[in-house]
This record gives sequence, C-alpha cells and structure tokens, in this order.
Amino acid sequence: MTTEILQPTAENLIRAGELIRRGELVAFPTETVYGLGADGLNVDACRKIYVAKGRPENKPLTLHVADFAQIVELAEISTVAERLIKNFCPGPLTLILPKKNVVPDFVTCGSGGVGIRFPDNKIAQDLIKISGCPIAAPSANISGEIAPVTAQEVFNGLNGKVQIILDGGKCSVGISSTVIDITDGLKILRRGTITITEIEHCLRNR
Repeated sequence: MTTEILQPTAENLIRAGELIRRGELVAFPTETVYGLGADGLNVDACRKIYVAKGRPENKPLTLHVADFAQIVELAEISTVAERLIKNFCPGPLTLILPKKNVVPDFVTCGSGGVGIRFPDNKIAQDLIKISGCPIAAPSANISGEIAPVTAQEVFNGLNGKVQIILDGGKCSVGISSTVIDITDGLKILRRGTITITEIEHCLRNR
C-alpha cells in the first residue's frame, strides 16, 4: 500500500469519505491529535485499526461525531451528559456514555459504555459528515508511541498502513482529550486541556 498525504480539498474529502464507507482507514486531524479513522459501526473496518496500530484488543475505540444528533443515535444522554456536551462540545472532550445497540460490542470491548467525541476541527467534521457514519479514531500512531500532531508524524509511523492522510497542519491543542466516564457516576479517566475545575463549575452552575 502506498500512503498519500493529501490536502483536505473538497475532492480529497470525498475520496477519503468513500474509503471510510468501503471499510478502509484514513488518518485525519482533530484539534487534539491526528486520528486513525474507520467506520465505527463496521467491525471489520475497526479491526484494521487494531492491526495497523498494534493496539491491544482490550482497549475500546472512541467514536467521533459531527453533531449532537449523532450522539443521540449512539448513546443514552443523561442530564449531566447534556450539560457537558452543551458546554464543551465541539471540543477536546471524550464522554463515555451508556451505548445503544447500534454500537458493536467489538468497538467497546464488551463494555456497556461507548466513548463519544465531537471534535472542534472542520476537516474532521466534514469527513464525518461525508462518510455518513461515526468514525472510530484513536491516535494515528503505533501503540505506545507519541501521538502525532502533524501529517508527517503520522506518515513516519504508519506509512504503508493507511491509504490517505489528510493534512490539516499542526493540531491546535496538541494533547489528547479529557476523558470522563459518566456511565455510573462521574469519573475522570484522563486529564486534558479541559480541567476538573471547569467540569465542576459546569455541573454546579445550571
């Protein structure tokens, strides 16, 4: 396979969306880091992510969406979830929510919760819309290595393992998203640029 780095023109976004729909992999930018994307409802496509990254198969995948309506299709939305989404999305936040049956168990590694992220990046949003599906997308690197913030860094790690890398320049945030599990209470699983103080303030002030 020859990996191409492409500018995110309308034509190249359509091509990338077609690849996603066909069950192939596409790397693309978000505001945090570059993601290695596949159709999040296609188990065979998602399996390719694990193979390309050398990712342990007990690590669930996060589904990236382009609007609130997609979140509702994939997960149960509590009052707390709705408040966090309203305040921080689109943005560098991943919420683990109770999943609906449309989400394959393979994606969640058998868990009843699914990670949902609404990226604040137009290229990512456009790709998701064009693909017509939520996109499963962990960081676009070999597992255990530093998450890439440029297209060249993705190429250096995954050349030959992904068909297209959409080059959106350097990621504006540059670190992975804050992860909050609200399937049973509220647990912060990973700290990012959205702080605990901001989360507490959001939930305290209705």
